[in-house]
Amino acid sequence: QAIINSTITPNMTFTKTSQKFGQWADSRANTVYGLGFSSEHHLSKFAEKFQEFKEAARLAKEKSQEKMELTSTPSQESAGGDIQSPLTPESINGTDDERATPEVTQNSEPRAEPTQNALPFTHSSTISKHWEAELATLKGNNAKLTAALLESTANVKQWKQQLAAYQEEAERLHKRVTELECMSSQANAVHTHKTELNQTIQELESTLKKKEEEIEGLKQEIENARELQAQRDSLTQKLQ
Repeated sequence: QAIINSTITPNMTFTKTSQKFGQWADSRANTVYGLGFSSEHHLSKFAEKFQEFKEAARLAKEKSQEKMELTSTPSQESAGGDIQSPLTPESINGTDDERATPEVTQNSEPRAEPTQNALPFTHSSTISKHWEAELATLKGNNAKLTAALLESTANVKQWKQQLAAYQEEAERLHKRVTELECMSSQANAVHTHKTELNQTIQELESTLKKKEEEIEGLKQEIENARELQAQRDSLTQKLQ
């Protein structure tokens, strides 16, 4: 079981980042500590204890300042009203009532504990590298999505122009078929030409249907690209 050795000061804030996870920042150690809990009740219980120690630190600091005002002896000056509270997973898992209340001790001479401080720094560095790699990946994906979006937009415009041209051609062919049907003197030629025109019309209609399906697919790709862009912006904001 790892012991989190963090000095609680009056200006610290414990933040519930989820139903079972909370964190606080220690500016002196330049570290952000995070704890996961087995239930939301344990998280709330820890948050209450954290607030109690924070309030105790504030009162101790005020008493220390009053004592410093009443005496001018430098040896009586206090190092501040910080409260040292060793917080262990046992003290927050709710398995023992006595363990749920961390022991409060007056902050004394700072002790160097390289093995305890090394873990948060290493963890923080690992998280930083992970997010940097994630950001680089997102930037690469964003560039690809932007290029794909521009290409898809250009393709949509091109397909729309072709679709309009096909529609005009189909209308012209329909008019031509009507005119040919009116020509009784050339019935056989008209019939053959009509068959060819009908086949052409069917082919054009089939092509139009395929183009419409391609346009719908391109629209879906554009929508997906926009969603990925929004996710990328959200992750970038979280990283900042």
